[in-house]
Amino acid sequence: MSIEPSKTDAIRDQFERFVVPNYGRFPVELVRGEGSHVWDSANRRYLDLFPGWGCNLLGHCPSPVVAAVKAQVDELIHVPNTWYTASQGRWAELLSERSFGGQAFFCNSGTEANEAAIKLVRLHTPRERFKIITFTGGFHGRTLGATAATGQVKYHEGIGPLMAGFRYAPFGDLEAVRKLVDDETCAIMVEPVQGEGGINLPPSGFLEGLREMCDAQEMLLVFDEVQTGCGRTGEWFAYQHFGVVPDVMTLAKSLCGGIAGGALLTKPEIAPSLRPGMHAATFGGNPIAAAAGIATLEMIEDQRLLERVGVLSDYFRSRFQELAAACSSISEVRILGLMIGLQVDADGAAVVQRCLEEGLLVNCTQERVIRLLPAMTLSDSEAEEGCNILAQVIREVS
Repeated sequence: MSIEPSKTDAIRDQFERFVVPNYGRFPVELVRGEGSHVWDSANRRYLDLFPGWGCNLLGHCPSPVVAAVKAQVDELIHVPNTWYTASQGRWAELLSERSFGGQAFFCNSGTEANEAAIKLVRLHTPRERFKIITFTGGFHGRTLGATAATGQVKYHEGIGPLMAGFRYAPFGDLEAVRKLVDDETCAIMVEPVQGEGGINLPPSGFLEGLREMCDAQEMLLVFDEVQTGCGRTGEWFAYQHFGVVPDVMTLAKSLCGGIAGGALLTKPEIAPSLRPGMHAATFGGNPIAAAAGIATLEMIEDQRLLERVGVLSDYFRSRFQELAAACSSISEVRILGLMIGLQVDADGAAVVQRCLEEGLLVNCTQERVIRLLPAMTLSDSEAEEGCNILAQVIREVS
């Protein structure tokens, strides 16, 4: 499939004049989405295996979410959090019942949820304990606090001095974590599976060891489940695969079926530390996000989509392990649910570009990891089509 940049010349010129150029953009104007497909302004169709950078876990424009949002917009768009709304309470209850029985703070994004978590753990522990241990290869967002928590130097360049108090340990190395803990450490913050870092799975016993360490040292354990949460891994939350319950959990991306929304969940005995006046989000938990969040959870349950994740995950694992055995340029396949990473000995950006030309949308992270975050509503035939195109492209580029 060829792409004609001339079709988007006008809009590209408009962006160059009026939009801050902080994103690298493909020369395509997307105008419509349905399920695992999107269409551009020239009516070309693309199979999207990275929908919304992981936000569209239910695919593009899932009917129950669309209907809930339309109905809500007719009744109430926004009110501040100084008032009660039934939908926000119900949303919090549904999340609590599917997790560890905690209480929710609502915001608008993953980085906001992580900022709230940073404040909460510092507020909940003695003032002299302020250090938070995070991990190299991790990613927690792009606000200054979340960037400081992100253990990747490339995101720190040019914006220093960073917020103080973060210490970085290699992901998976318990002994390195132990050496960083001191009397000023209040928490450990970790992604159960590193997403942007390359779909890095925790080694056996690692998360369990962090829990034991936190309990022994009276520290809080924070799980950043912005990418892993809400069914992405085949459980409601990734921690449920490992039997390790965090004290604080952050959510966003697929939380609202594509609508902007974020949340922090924490144990009831910790929640009061985020007291009135210490943190807020004007649009957090607004009626539209709450309606979308409720519809998302209900759709996943009504259509038994957690089970579907398992079926799709097995298919992708089988196909990509078979491909890796036949293609020496794939050095590792890393999968948990519908978090999929292929480590390639090739130019990852070239793979992404060739896939685009063939009508397939995928992502490259860490330069050589082809990352897929497909929708849990993906059909068998769509999964097969995507695997076929990607296999062909990797063979060509390698």
